[in-house]
Amino acid sequence: MPEQHSDTILTQLADLESRLAFQDDTIETLNQLVTQQSDQLQRMEQKMKLLGQRLQQLQDRSDDQQGNDPADEVPPHY
Repeated sequence: MPEQHSDTILTQLADLESRLAFQDDTIETLNQLVTQQSDQLQRMEQKMKLLGQRLQQLQDRSDDQQGNDPADEVPPHY
């Protein structure tokens, strides 16, 4: 009976080692994915910031060209 018990423990140990190796691989894969997504998110945030700045510049230019400066507007009672 002790030999059978030993075989069972060895089988369980091998199963646990296999599961641990699989989990380690999965964790490493997920870590790489999170790192890639973090880098991508930072690049996208930077692009959004630049697009916001460009949009503001275009709006400022449009306002300047159309003479929409509030200081240039005639008050409504004139």
